[in-house]
Amino acid sequence: MIGLFWSLLGILSGSFIAIQAPINSQLARGLGLSVAAAAFSFLSGAIVLGLVTFVVTRAQGISLDWKAPAPWLFVAGGLLGGSYVTISTLLIPRIGAAALMALIVAGQLLAGVLMDRVGFLGMAVREISLGRVAGAVLLMAGAVLIRLT
Repeated sequence: MIGLFWSLLGILSGSFIAIQAPINSQLARGLGLSVAAAAFSFLSGAIVLGLVTFVVTRAQGISLDWKAPAPWLFVAGGLLGGSYVTISTLLIPRIGAAALMALIVAGQLLAGVLMDRVGFLGMAVREISLGRVAGAVLLMAGAVLIRLT
């Protein structure tokens, strides 16, 4: 039952990505600049997450260890996320939501398979199996079909 919950939460998260792209595209149209829309998207998210972090740390009586993570980790995730949001904001009016989401999922799967294979940043190593290759090929074929039709 718990596995089903986590799977549904993953699907919900994916739907947020699909919904976020046209919202940011509309914001970019209104502002006149895609990068500005991405910046405001991240700014609002950072403010909300900062407030949630404050409440949770106070409620649980914990403090953050700002010295433990490598300094580049403070920037890398935001840089990748900002790039993703900006590119999505640019692409959604050009290729549509379904094609964009298919290509995003295909890119995520390919990156995930490679990260699993090399044990990226201490992740468990998982071999590239025939099933994983077949799944990736089918997903890529689906992404191409969605994009071309």
